[in-house]
Amino acid sequence: MDLMSFSFRRLALAALVAAAAAAGACAPAPAPVVAPGAPRYPDYVYPAPPAALGTADQAARLQDAWRFLQAGDLRAAERNFGDLLRKEPAFYPAQVGLGDVDLARAAYGDALARFESVLASAPAYAPALAGKGEALLGAGRTEDALQAFQAALAADAGLSGIRRRVEVLRFRTQEALVAGARRAVDRGQLETARQDYERALAASPDSPFLYRELADVERTLGRLDAALTHAKKAVSLDPSDARAEIVLADVLVARREYDAALAALDRAAGIEPNDEALARRIREVRELAANARLPVEYRAIPQAPAITRADLAALIGVRLAPLVAAAPQREGVFITDVRDSWAATWILAVTRAGLMAVYANYTFQPGATVNRGQLAAVVSRVLGVIGRDHPALAERWRPSGRTFPDLPPSHLSYPAAAMAVAAGVIPVPDGGAFDLGRVVSGADAVAAIGRLQALAGLDGRQGR
Repeated sequence: MDLMSFSFRRLALAALVAAAAAAGACAPAPAPVVAPGAPRYPDYVYPAPPAALGTADQAARLQDAWRFLQAGDLRAAERNFGDLLRKEPAFYPAQVGLGDVDLARAAYGDALARFESVLASAPAYAPALAGKGEALLGAGRTEDALQAFQAALAADAGLSGIRRRVEVLRFRTQEALVAGARRAVDRGQLETARQDYERALAASPDSPFLYRELADVERTLGRLDAALTHAKKAVSLDPSDARAEIVLADVLVARREYDAALAALDRAAGIEPNDEALARRIREVRELAANARLPVEYRAIPQAPAITRADLAALIGVRLAPLVAAAPQREGVFITDVRDSWAATWILAVTRAGLMAVYANYTFQPGATVNRGQLAAVVSRVLGVIGRDHPALAERWRPSGRTFPDLPPSHLSYPAAAMAVAAGVIPVPDGGAFDLGRVVSGADAVAAIGRLQALAGLDGRQGR
C-alpha cells in the first residue's frame, strides 16, 4: 500500500466516524432503563390516559416518566412529565404526574393545585382524585382527604389500595371525632359534641352507636325530632343493642309518647332480661304513663306553692291506692261539697278508708289549703294502716320523748306530729320547731307521700 492510499483510508474512516456522531446527535434518546426494585411511592395511582386521550407515543413516554418517579429520580420524572405537557397541554395525565412529583417532595399545596386544575375539566378522573386525597392528607386535612379518596373509589372501584386507605382513615377519623364528642359532652359543650358526631357519621354513616350517642345529645339539647330520627336509625342498624332501645325510650318520654317508650323498653328488656336498672326505668315510665292520663290538676301538684285538701286526697288515692283499698272501709260517708271537684273519686276513697276526715257539717272543703299540722294528722292515719302489717316497724314510730319548742306534748297535734317525724315522713325544719301552721307545698307533699310509699313497700323497696 502506498502512502496516498493509506492517507485516503484514514480520511474515509474519519469521515465515517464524524457522520455517525452527527447522526447520533439527531436521534431520539433511548427509553430509560430503571433499576429494578420496589416502587418508591406505591400508594400513588398511575395516571393512565383515558382511551380517547393522547397517542401511543405519549402513553409510552408517560410510562417512562412514571418509571423515573417510582425509581426515586424526581428530576428526571419532572423533566419527562413536563416535556409531555409542554408538547400537548391537553394531555392532563402528565399534569397529574407532575402533581405526584410535588407530593414526593412534600410540596402539598403545589400538588393540590395541579390535581384540582385537572379535576376542573375531568372531575371523575380517579388518579387526580386519589392524588388530591394524598395532598390533603399530607396537609393535615384528614376529613377532606377521606372525601377525595371516596370520590376516587366511586370513579374507579378497582383501586384496592385506595379502598384500604379509606377504611383506615374512616376508623381514625371516627375514633378522633368520637373521642372529641365524648369530651365535649363531659364538659357540657353539647353543640360541639353534636357537630363532632355529625362529622363522624359523615365518615362512617353505618355506625349504629354514633346514631345512638348523637340521639342522646340531641335529646339533651331539646331537638327531639332529630333525636327521634337518630334513635330510630340506631335501632334499625342494630336491633340487638339494648342501649339503643333505651335511648329511643328516653327520647319518646321527652316527647310524652309513653306507650311507645314502654314498647321500646320492653324490647330492651327482651335483650337484657336481668338488668335491674332497666326494670326500674320501666316502672318509672309506667308511672309517667299513668300520670299522663290523670287530670291536669293532679299533674300540677308538684309545682304548686301550696296544696289543697283535694290535692292531698288525690296524691294518696293515686300513689297509695293498694293501701287505701286495704284499709277498713266506712259505710255511709256523706259529703256535700265534692260533686264538682276534679278529685271527687279520690276524696270519696280516702274518706271511706278513714285516711282523711269529713267535717261535722258534712263538708270536705276540697279547696282549703293544707298546713303541716293537717298533713301530720293524715300521715299518722296512713302510718296506722301500714303499722298493722309491720308491727315491729310501727314500734319505732311511737311518740317517745321527742319535743318541739313550739309544740308541747300536751297539744292535740303532738302525737301525730311526733309519729310523722319519728317515721321520717315529715322532716323538722332547722331549729327543731315543727311549725304546725306552715302551708305545705306540692313538692313537700309529693316527698311525704313518696316516703309513705317506701314504708309500705309500694315502690319496689322493702319498708324500713
